[in-house]
Amino acid sequence: MKRLDRLGWAAGSSFTSFGVRIGLRTTDPSVMPRLEEVLPPGWKPSTVQTVPHLYSLVAGGPGDRKGARRLWVLYDGWVRVARHREFEPVLEALESMLRATVAEHAPRRVFVHAGVVGWKGKAIVIPGRSFSGKSTLVAELVKAGASYYSDEYAVIDAQGRVHPFHAPMSIRVPGSYEGTDHEAEAFGGKKGSKPLRIGLVVASEYKDGANWRPRKLSPAEGALAMLANTVSARRAPETALSTLRAALGGAVVLKGKRGEASEVAASLLSEAESA
Repeated sequence: MKRLDRLGWAAGSSFTSFGVRIGLRTTDPSVMPRLEEVLPPGWKPSTVQTVPHLYSLVAGGPGDRKGARRLWVLYDGWVRVARHREFEPVLEALESMLRATVAEHAPRRVFVHAGVVGWKGKAIVIPGRSFSGKSTLVAELVKAGASYYSDEYAVIDAQGRVHPFHAPMSIRVPGSYEGTDHEAEAFGGKKGSKPLRIGLVVASEYKDGANWRPRKLSPAEGALAMLANTVSARRAPETALSTLRAALGGAVVLKGKRGEASEVAASLLSEAESA
């Protein structure tokens, strides 16, 4: 870390998001506006100079010799975590790591990998990792009139309420692992802002041609399904489990394979309304 500190850091800043303090620094001050574009939802600038989490970007670009290019290099603390000839892949890595850091270390929130929408004053939570189809289902629910909360994390407080995490929806291009970002307004929807109690949890996974015939889980089974997708489950399992129990106290939990998201969206909204 001392060797890294001796590099020519020309610009830096710190911010907080959900109570987590993070610092950024770079050797090229001109890229700071681009770095701020990928800060986590809910971030606020901070004047504190000592931070527990520090990301450092060594700028790349044309080298001193003709035809040579310097690499863009990203460090998490003193550990090199990304390196590329182009800026964009390193910027995407930084965005992902910043969100993961907030999700892991938020002191008063539990982050669950999940999509979330609001409907009739209650939250519908769709736990699942990347490529489980949750973003597509969230988009269909927003098209059907639900308010958008998140397609990445369900952010749950100690009382069991879900808060918004308004990153753009990342919808995967068919046949590709890459996604394109869309705001809720692109689907004719709007963003929710008030914390909501959970009315329905949908532990589903997309399967081509599957019919939606879910089985109902007990609150304990639902908590375990959510715990499997909880970021801080290993670091603080007791806190995570107690928070999930509070969140699922009055919720309906459904599990099953589903087909196309457009085929189940209306059914889920109806189920949530009666929960």
